[in-house]
Amino acid sequence: MSIILVGGMDRLGEQYLKEAKKQGMNLRIFSRAEQNMGSKIRHADAVVIFTNKVSHQARNEAVSAAKKQGIPVFMHHACGVCTLRECLNCVSLIQQQPASVICSQSGKEA
Repeated sequence: MSIILVGGMDRLGEQYLKEAKKQGMNLRIFSRAEQNMGSKIRHADAVVIFTNKVSHQARNEAVSAAKKQGIPVFMHHACGVCTLRECLNCVSLIQQQPASVICSQSGKEA
């Protein structure tokens, strides 16, 4: 499963990657807006955005690209490894049971 992370702290990049690998997911990190970011997002299974550590431009571009492709977007204000872990768990649950599972911001089933 391919996940895009937009935002977050540069110093936590390696830990983000380790956490995704532990869950069997491929993570690509955009810590800031990049040229053609929308075209790089289009093949992802989900997009995670850490809103407190990213520009409005990058956030808007990621959301727009994801919506065009029908990719689920998860936005969180916090940007720690635990937040990513919860978000990845939620993505995993949704992929397994798309119609019956709804995840809250805490990453727990609702």
